[in-house]
Amino acid sequence: MSDVAHRITLAGSDLSFDCDQQDTLLRSALRAGIAFPYECNVGACGNCKFELLEGAVDVKWQQAPAWTDKDRARNRYLGCQCSPRGDCTIKLRPAAHYAPIHAPRRVTGTLTGRRPITHDIHEFCFELSADMQFEPGQYALLELPGVAGVRAYSMSNIADQPRILHFQVRRVPNGQGSAVLFDTLESGARIDIDGPYGMAYLRRAVPRDVLCVAGGSGLAPMISIARGVAADPSLANIKLHFLYGGRTARDVCGRDMLAQLPGFDERLHFEAAISDDTPEHACEPWTGHVGYVHDLADSLFGDRLRDMEIYFAGPPAMGMAIQRTLLARKVPFEQVHFDQFY
Repeated sequence: MSDVAHRITLAGSDLSFDCDQQDTLLRSALRAGIAFPYECNVGACGNCKFELLEGAVDVKWQQAPAWTDKDRARNRYLGCQCSPRGDCTIKLRPAAHYAPIHAPRRVTGTLTGRRPITHDIHEFCFELSADMQFEPGQYALLELPGVAGVRAYSMSNIADQPRILHFQVRRVPNGQGSAVLFDTLESGARIDIDGPYGMAYLRRAVPRDVLCVAGGSGLAPMISIARGVAADPSLANIKLHFLYGGRTARDVCGRDMLAQLPGFDERLHFEAAISDDTPEHACEPWTGHVGYVHDLADSLFGDRLRDMEIYFAGPPAMGMAIQRTLLARKVPFEQVHFDQFY
């Protein structure tokens, strides 16, 4: 595959950018500072659709869930799944909201360590070939050996060490990406990493208290946001509430990480809930909240949710339930932040 860059022009504007065949139109646009709308970056959400007016593209994943027969008929494509065959003209409406704070870059990451967090979540540490600045809550794309396409994982650290990335990954049953990380990749292995991406990052300029809600490996971006709040002197008066939802007691995690941060139990608070406390599934004693984490958020804060900046990440069912709760409480949409790939 050629690495010759092709010129991509946005119809009706003076904007253009270069994209090689090893990149995608979406990521190349973001590298050039163009505010190309997106969310998941892996073909699932459909937010990065554009219309191809001139030229030709190759589609990396023909079965991408967000690319429909109607899109094909209308010459519409997913920016995250297309690379150009030559110069192209596309129809796209940039939105300032998506302008990258840090231009994403492609680097090499070397696996330098891993540690277990729970029975099915491990943290993987990579040292990078070049600096990668990012905002707390953002994610990167990993190219894993033997896995078709890229996998999106959120960073759990903050960018105080710009050549270090930590990812907290849950082993997914039959998951190709997590299987490589858990079972194949050994210390010293090198992979390609591309980032940062994501819109659910810490809003430092917002003077509201913060609520982070996590489940599963959604722990990673929420821990990153908590660490970002604790490390930023301009947020010293902000309170952060961290809620974690697990199925059983052995799934609960995160408290030990928050406990290492200055202000824990003063302005940083942790609560957890489990949804299954039946004796046959009780692996260890549990004296905390029982129920779903969205119900815990509603019972703890009620209408106060409208006065908070809210971030969440976790399984799709959890995300939908949280959104219903926040809608019922009339929380303004602009105060709610999440990335759709979870």
